[in-house]
Amino acid sequence: MNGKIFSNVNVMNKSLDASWLRNQVISENIANVDTPGYKRKDVVFENKLREALMSGRLNANELTPKVVQDKVNLQFRRDGNNVDIDVEMVELSKNQLRYNTLIEQVKHDFSRMKTAITSR
Repeated sequence: MNGKIFSNVNVMNKSLDASWLRNQVISENIANVDTPGYKRKDVVFENKLREALMSGRLNANELTPKVVQDKVNLQFRRDGNNVDIDVEMVELSKNQLRYNTLIEQVKHDFSRMKTAITSR
């Protein structure tokens, strides 16, 4: 039972790390919106998490977010840059909501653990 509780906390921690990294990557994309030749980057994590959940082999130590060059958004401007500021702003908002939701979930999990430990 304890292993399962802490496994969940570890997965949430990795998810928070991925969201934090994604925030940094989106910020970098926004900062380079006018840089000729710059290619948009993204973070790969959720698919790894989904695959681990589906396979039943969820090991938080194997869940590592990875920064990749975006292969989906290949529409380039004349200067070779493929960053769309509108897309980045939407992704930034989504990521902030995701991060805040994860923080609330972690707080809730720790509150439940505290209640279980301190109750008679």
